[in-house]
Amino acid sequence: MSRILEVARALLVTYYAYMLEYRAELLLWALSGSLPLILMGVWVQAAQEGTFGLSPLDFIRYFLAVFMVRQFTVVWVIWEFEKEVIQGKLSPLLLQPIDPVWRHVAAHLGERVARLPFALGLLILFFVLYPQALWLPPLRNIILFLVSVAIAFALRFLMQYTFALLAFWTERASAIEQFWFFIYLFLSGIVAPLDVFPPTVRLVVEWTPFPYLVYFPAALLVGLPVNLLQASAVIVGWGSLFFVLNRWLWRKGLKHYSGMGA
Repeated sequence: MSRILEVARALLVTYYAYMLEYRAELLLWALSGSLPLILMGVWVQAAQEGTFGLSPLDFIRYFLAVFMVRQFTVVWVIWEFEKEVIQGKLSPLLLQPIDPVWRHVAAHLGERVARLPFALGLLILFFVLYPQALWLPPLRNIILFLVSVAIAFALRFLMQYTFALLAFWTERASAIEQFWFFIYLFLSGIVAPLDVFPPTVRLVVEWTPFPYLVYFPAALLVGLPVNLLQASAVIVGWGSLFFVLNRWLWRKGLKHYSGMGA
């Protein structure tokens, strides 16, 4: 166990230092996730002129929560893994006594820590501009929010890494992620909260993994009603499915990769 903790610490420290070299870009990366804040203005205006079941203040707080969720659940492993396979960089990594995926996990976690000051700075700036939106969620909501964000990141990473393993057979595995992203964008709650969806559509969407990547953590923080039991079942179900598929693709992919002379 101590050996595992030592390796984990070394990887996290290394990739955190690596990410600090790109601290200027980190601010741009944080700002690139500002789509929820843009959509917030649209929905606030719409709420003032129509009835959506949420007040303008609810929309402000919801999209702020979405912005924060997005800051800590962004995943890019598919592009990195695709490059490693195509350029042959994966071969030396396979000779080391650690699964290459943990390097990507460490890189993502290191980037989260390095991004945190910028995210908090943007959050403070937001409350300076919109002081009426400032609120203190109950401690229970904050804890559930933090746990759900960690789960959302893990599920999002697992899903994208599973698609990344298709790089063993195709040079454009990232194209699958780009198509998947459009579905994710509309069904995850980034464009609109599920509360404004037609009841039948929402019923179907809630059995897909998408709402639990963004909407579910945001709703927990804001205090919107959620079904914790259903959420747990859906997350476990989709997580198990992608994990089994991931391990199967990894074993098949390594045989195909070595068969190509790597």
